[in-house]
Amino acid sequence: MKIISTLLVASVLLASCHQYEKTKSGLVYKITSGGNSQKLKQGDLVKMNIEFKMGPKDTILNSTYGHIPQYIKIDTAQLKAAKHNFTEVIMLCAAGDKLEFIMNIDTLRKLGMIPEGNPIFAKRDVIKGRLEVLKVFANDEAANADYKKEMDSEKDREVAELGKYISSKGIKAQKTAEGVYVEVKNAGTDPKADTGKQASVFYKGYTTDGKVFDSNMGAAATHKEAFVLVLGRHSVIPGWEIGLKYFGKGGKGTIYIPAMMAYGPQGQPPAISPFANLIFDIEVSDISAPTPQPAMPQMPQQANPHQQH
Repeated sequence: MKIISTLLVASVLLASCHQYEKTKSGLVYKITSGGNSQKLKQGDLVKMNIEFKMGPKDTILNSTYGHIPQYIKIDTAQLKAAKHNFTEVIMLCAAGDKLEFIMNIDTLRKLGMIPEGNPIFAKRDVIKGRLEVLKVFANDEAANADYKKEMDSEKDREVAELGKYISSKGIKAQKTAEGVYVEVKNAGTDPKADTGKQASVFYKGYTTDGKVFDSNMGAAATHKEAFVLVLGRHSVIPGWEIGLKYFGKGGKGTIYIPAMMAYGPQGQPPAISPFANLIFDIEVSDISAPTPQPAMPQMPQQANPHQQH
């Protein structure tokens, strides 16, 4: 059987289409104009959607489409050093343009951008990307204001998605002001977990498709000890801080957390994808006063040279 690699197929396809071009590093790309002649320039703040796919099944590695767009600042000094990625040709684009590009896994590995032995990226494979320049901002204030709107919109979408999921399952959960849903099966005894209180928690964390990513309870446990935290110290994701306050010692229930109240656009790869809404079954084994922290040694006080004796 004759096997043709993904890269070879891509090369044959692109060679037959004159719309595609190639950079010195071998990046294959095509720009579709949006009708704007003003190309990107030094200092521009660019809002764009970007997506990366890999392999014959076009498995999505990362995508901002339908979520929060990416914001970058054009720095010509950094772009000159760019090799075999979209930043090589980004300045050929204008607002409204669309860019398609193909990166060679072997080339990326030679450039040190992919570590040797990483099983996700196979030899002779390619990463296909697409990008759309949505808007260009003249200053940080305008870009920051736009980013805040996108964050709020993303959270609203996630809260709505979780609401539909909970409704479809017939789950009776209460929605907090922040958009976290809490299903209280047993509230436990007073006092409830609150800011300044130490909580010991057993939990199972999973995504809405049922994939467990971490647990210290039941058959799925990867460790057996209770997780101990002090609420208000921000040592856990915001959704936990919010949801745990509905439970006391002996409390049991489930917390449904929008991605923006969990790991957001970054996720926790490979276990938790970007923009993943999360679910935690929890059991609170104890609520107590925080364990005192060991005192830090103090520096000796400096004598006041003007003090009279």
